[in-house]
Amino acid sequence: MDLFVPPDVTAELTQILSNLAEAVVDQRLAHRPDVYLLALTQFATRADTVEVMRSFSLVLLRRLLFRASPPPTSKSPRLTLYDRLSAQTLTSIERILLHSLLHEQTDSVRRKAVDTISDLANNSMERGRPWHALQAQAFAMCKSADSSARESAFRIFAGCPNLVMDLQTDAVLRVLQDGLQDRQSIEVRHAALRASVSYLTSCDQHQVAQSLSLMYPMLDTLPSLSHAHLPRFLITLTPLTSSHPQLFATHLHVLLSFLPALIIPSADSGPTPTVARPFPGTQSFTFPPTPNGGPPDDDELDEEAEEVRKAALEFMISLSEAKPTMVRRVEGWVSAIVRGCLGGMGELRDDELSTWLDADPAEDPTDDTYPHVYEQSLDRLACAVGGKAVLPAAFQHIPGMLASHDWKLRHAGLMAIASVAEGTSKVMQNELGKVVDLITPLFLDPYPRVRYAACQCIGQLCTDLEEVIQAQYHQQIFAVLIPTLEVPEPRVHAHAAAALINFCEGVERDTLLPYLDPIVERLLKLLNPVQDGSRPTKRYVQEQAITTLAMVADASETTFAKHYSSIMPLLLNVLRNANSPEYRKLRAKAMECAGLIAIAVGCEIFRADASAFVELLIRIQNSPVDPSDTMLPHYLIATWAKVSDVSVYGLLPSPFRYDHEQDEDVPESKEGWDIIEMDGQQVGIRTSAIDEKCQAFETLVIYCSTLGARFAPYLQQSLEVVLQSLRFVLHDGVREACAMVLPMLVSCGKGSNTIDGDMVTNVVQHVASVISQERETTFLASLFKCATDCLRVWGDVKGETRVALENAAKQQLQVLADKRKARSTRTAAEIEEDREDLALLEEMEEFALEDMAKMLGLFDANHPLLIAISSVRELGLGLGAWDSDGMGGTNERVE
Repeated sequence: MDLFVPPDVTAELTQILSNLAEAVVDQRLAHRPDVYLLALTQFATRADTVEVMRSFSLVLLRRLLFRASPPPTSKSPRLTLYDRLSAQTLTSIERILLHSLLHEQTDSVRRKAVDTISDLANNSMERGRPWHALQAQAFAMCKSADSSARESAFRIFAGCPNLVMDLQTDAVLRVLQDGLQDRQSIEVRHAALRASVSYLTSCDQHQVAQSLSLMYPMLDTLPSLSHAHLPRFLITLTPLTSSHPQLFATHLHVLLSFLPALIIPSADSGPTPTVARPFPGTQSFTFPPTPNGGPPDDDELDEEAEEVRKAALEFMISLSEAKPTMVRRVEGWVSAIVRGCLGGMGELRDDELSTWLDADPAEDPTDDTYPHVYEQSLDRLACAVGGKAVLPAAFQHIPGMLASHDWKLRHAGLMAIASVAEGTSKVMQNELGKVVDLITPLFLDPYPRVRYAACQCIGQLCTDLEEVIQAQYHQQIFAVLIPTLEVPEPRVHAHAAAALINFCEGVERDTLLPYLDPIVERLLKLLNPVQDGSRPTKRYVQEQAITTLAMVADASETTFAKHYSSIMPLLLNVLRNANSPEYRKLRAKAMECAGLIAIAVGCEIFRADASAFVELLIRIQNSPVDPSDTMLPHYLIATWAKVSDVSVYGLLPSPFRYDHEQDEDVPESKEGWDIIEMDGQQVGIRTSAIDEKCQAFETLVIYCSTLGARFAPYLQQSLEVVLQSLRFVLHDGVREACAMVLPMLVSCGKGSNTIDGDMVTNVVQHVASVISQERETTFLASLFKCATDCLRVWGDVKGETRVALENAAKQQLQVLADKRKARSTRTAAEIEEDREDLALLEEMEEFALEDMAKMLGLFDANHPLLIAISSVRELGLGLGAWDSDGMGGTNERVE
């Protein structure tokens, strides 16, 4: 191929790349980008260049072409090197890369060439520069006798689907189908499958409807594959289950005849049908057949089968999450997944008990072999399809597992109940007594890991069936949970303490009081430095005991005062002396516990220690910052909030220092950062800082509500930050806290005479502006409530304020009406398919309309827009209240 650059430049770049001196490359590119990028590209086609150098040149080219370069001025747009290249240079680069694609003989280098070409094609087309030569060459390569060329062509279609999106659908489908049915190469079939998924994902609805026939050859690639190849084919198909689940609707029965054999272990002939490997020397299933080339050893077969199993399970779970109503209609689908999960959950190792007992839960080496994926899959399935589908299938096996002689199955049965609790809580309530009766005997199990699982199970039920289980079954639960605080194994009694936290979060004070003394007595024993006279107490046990004491104090309120003198000195001692890095968590937990106890016992009892406690907090806050101590800011803010009303309000720290951060140089990949697209630009967001910002605003709510008029010194700064952050789209919690605190700030200003009518008018008009531009229905109700509460607190509504709010309401009424009219054009089948999502969406809209009506009613009980609100309500689909069938969030304390 002809050379495009002078030999001296090529020689210099060879030396630079040989030393992997990317910084030197950057210097050269700053002055002569055309020449050096051409030279870098040319390395991909030089036969005398070693493979690693050809690969490196392609990777480096891909990184450099579209990396933003610093703008010459602060107001200039940030251009990439690609944008600075001439059309002639771009054409030359494209020619060189196409030559490399066609003539490269090494698979690894050729695949890097495909990646670089796909990236270049995507970015070029985004900028309005088509690459017709690539399109023509890729189609020609699809018909090549060389399987490597065919594979590369389909890889390009997978990486750049826009190459074929403007072509006739039938022609594209023929090419993809030929690749899917390639008889010579599995790699070609896999590349064609990737291309097919990419094509269908990029299609519009009309093109998808014309491409339904492609699903048959796509799914036909699966049955003939060996275990060595099947996982990556399933993994390739899985994203399509989430983006276009309806494509699988007509194939579910066929999939059900194939997939369960991959995820369900062999059935045991005994009374527990979910045992995974009843005969260790045999395989769980024998389909697909072993590939030619000699029998693999048992370890290889086990590993391959496990990879197949996980890939097939993820495929089924993803499809169930995307279209729960669709899979619920297929008999056997849910029960097959449940059996697969239960079987996997029972596959624990017998030889890890001593390691598990000695390990800190945060650094448990046995965690690597624990079957987390099956627990998580069962949880996801329950949340997706609901209790009516999952509970019967699960409890067909769980009682037998709990009665098994095998500790692993007893453990799995308990963890299965914990896993399905979140998604099935509404249905499980009907049989909760029977479930509790199944669980409680296992607190006396001889095997410690089973007792640990019993604590996990009860703790999770206390979270997912909060208040119900505490009110009805507290006697049975405390009868087994309190004695477990004294069992000899630290892992078990620490987890029992953790389960108490879950219980206390949903318990009534009067329910807890009879058990308060024995609980506190046992928790205090866990704080002792030495257990049983000689054995030192593990630090994680002390940390858990302190955390549990905090929650017990919070739940028992003033009754906890009789234990105050026994506990508070211990906590203050920890805060004084726990300064080394290994005690960070213990110190943070002690800080939290002291704050909660202060709230529980009240000002009079806590006042004697308030000064010492505040001094310790100030000392900790003013100590040198340790960047690795990420817990301290979180706990400090929360603790200051807890003690804000105990005569120490003058010492409150400012919460305004926590704000989101954006770097000019966005990191490409860095822990704790998220890269998001905003207005066509990539923005790097430090997520930990955003979480701190949210916590600061939530703390501001506590400060303002607790201190009332005494918060006046912070009023001006608070209003400025809060109004600005009402539009903070990166975290819903920040916006919700801002909407909640604004009326409190107005009340603070009114009570302290530090705010006037003009300021309130500006506040409410700003809220009106946010309402008029808001597109998130879930936040609209909060905004209307915020405006209403501000006006009620101030008591005087100016005409201009009323007009601004009425105009904002009119705009949102029009938006909601348009959304509901668009929804009404759906077919009955489409509505039924998405019934749950649509019901939730309309319920959120109803909340917004309700709060809008309350605001307008404040102006005029017969306001004309109230009729318009009724009209918009009538446009709804009438799906009734959203029924999650037990779906909802979880706030785990047992982990």
